[in-house]
Amino acid sequence: MSEPEATGPLSSRTAWTRSLPSPLRDFLQTETGSAAILLLAAVAALVWTNVDSSSYSGFWTTNLSIAMGDGVLGQDLRGWVNNGLMTFFFFVFGLEARREFDMGELRDRRRLALPLLAGVAGLIVPVLVYLALNAGRPSAQGWGIAMSTDTAFALGVLALVGPRFPARLRAFMLTIFVVDDICSLGVITLGYTRHINVAALLTAVGIFAVALLVRSRDVRVAPLYAVFGAAIWVALFYSGVDPVVVGLIMGLLIYAYPASRVDLERASDLFRLFREQPTPALARSARVGVRMALSPNERLQHLYHPWTSYLIVPLFALANAGITISPGFLLRSFTSPITLGILIGYVIGKPVGITAVSGLVTWVSRGRLRPPVGWAAVLGGGAVAGVGFTLSLLIATLAFRGQQLEEAKLGIISAALVASVLGWTIFRITAMLPQNLRLRALLGAAETIVDLATAVDPRRDHIRGPANAPVTLVEYGDFECPNCGQAEPIVRNLLADYGDVRYVWRHLPLTDVHPNAQLAAEASEAASKQGAFWGMHDLLLDHQGNLQPSDLLGYAEQLDLDLKRFRHDLRRHAGATRVAEDVDSADLSDVSGTPTFFVNGRRHHGAYDIDSLSAAVRAARGRAKLQSS
Repeated sequence: MSEPEATGPLSSRTAWTRSLPSPLRDFLQTETGSAAILLLAAVAALVWTNVDSSSYSGFWTTNLSIAMGDGVLGQDLRGWVNNGLMTFFFFVFGLEARREFDMGELRDRRRLALPLLAGVAGLIVPVLVYLALNAGRPSAQGWGIAMSTDTAFALGVLALVGPRFPARLRAFMLTIFVVDDICSLGVITLGYTRHINVAALLTAVGIFAVALLVRSRDVRVAPLYAVFGAAIWVALFYSGVDPVVVGLIMGLLIYAYPASRVDLERASDLFRLFREQPTPALARSARVGVRMALSPNERLQHLYHPWTSYLIVPLFALANAGITISPGFLLRSFTSPITLGILIGYVIGKPVGITAVSGLVTWVSRGRLRPPVGWAAVLGGGAVAGVGFTLSLLIATLAFRGQQLEEAKLGIISAALVASVLGWTIFRITAMLPQNLRLRALLGAAETIVDLATAVDPRRDHIRGPANAPVTLVEYGDFECPNCGQAEPIVRNLLADYGDVRYVWRHLPLTDVHPNAQLAAEASEAASKQGAFWGMHDLLLDHQGNLQPSDLLGYAEQLDLDLKRFRHDLRRHAGATRVAEDVDSADLSDVSGTPTFFVNGRRHHGAYDIDSLSAAVRAARGRAKLQSS
């Protein structure tokens, strides 16, 4: 049994079965993959509107109403996409923001200040640029268009133009995007709402207060919260406030937490009951037990994220990206303050705002608050943040009509193209720097979050490799776990390739699914008393299907151990205390499955194939080299 965050079987059937990634990495990969579909949808909108503009306009302005008695809820198809389906997009984004706050980089609350300030600066500077070019004109009302970064597009571009840049850059930029989108939704709610129905708005606030009260009572009935969300959406719709904000708020309410070993053991017990007596009732209990072992945040992300990334956001692009292009239109637009304000605001204002404020905060705090990556990575990420699409188009449709809207759309699309090229250029220049300078530009000097609760102690831990190695790889493993057996030769190859890595094995026998794991762990400790831990370790992982007491005695004989002493230690469970200490340290580090790896104290999320572990080791070695220089 293995924890979803930390492991992945090494099957060759498909690429994805070789890597069961962490929630954050899964989120990033889904957004990256959806960027291509989003781009295709935008191109399709451009082709459609230039081939038959009346068909495009007529389709998306078709009215669709829902009537219940005397009440009618109606708007055109574009409106249902923009403030109906997009509510689910912001719900998923709120889930990810909450996950990052509960389990990601922002669980260290000190790290919230820098991306918060950088995100706000990345909003303000582009707005100032836009207003400077549109001062005194009616078009100044479009100031909110140049604010928001499109998460799907930006993360997709970041993966394409900077594939070798630190994964922590993506997490850092995602945090900025969270701030970006929250503020942009606030702008939509407050800055582009013309007529407020106070009674409907108070109704929405009242329903939300009831939802908070129910949540405080720890009620976990998902359909109930769906009803609350739908009711708040309808109330906001009638109030005149754009109801997409409901999605973000409801997503932020839902906790994220790692699967606990107690919940996983309960799930395996339920499955064992089903295995013994396969009835429909026990099948349902097993399904519920497995589902409840995961946090509701992760379950809902897994359910809704593919729909929002691969259907809803591309559908939004199809409904909003269409503009009729002609030479006269291009000439007029690229001299228009609307187009230029959006273009320059995104391409120049975004990277300047994010990078300058990050540098200012680092200087003012004397390095106590600094980006988790180097300055070239921050600048490149800031350039990619100039890729605006989803929310900027949404604000454009609220601010403008007719020709001004077309000019705004052209500015948004042009800014996305130029920002992508600028980000690629920065990353390419950085890649050509000398190694030491490149490492510093990419990795920076920020301290990493240490996830390993119990530090490595050479006096008690089982260690392979040089004692003073700059990189320490810790594995929590189970001798009967097949995934640990698959990981063992990979770790062996890693140690052969990198002579400056020390490897630590810690026990985490999953006794609920591996009945022989505890005794095998104690056998390795009995062998350790005779200086043969690693020999026993290798034999146990090579013979995972043969871990009965007679097998263990046979392995002791192969290692030329004192069999009488080995048998005595095994019978009296002399190694049980040592194994229990490792299990306790695993609990303190929120480890619930095997194999789970830590690299220099930082949990390794994702695959444990040679490429993934090598990349993690190289990054840790580079950072250790920078800290020692």
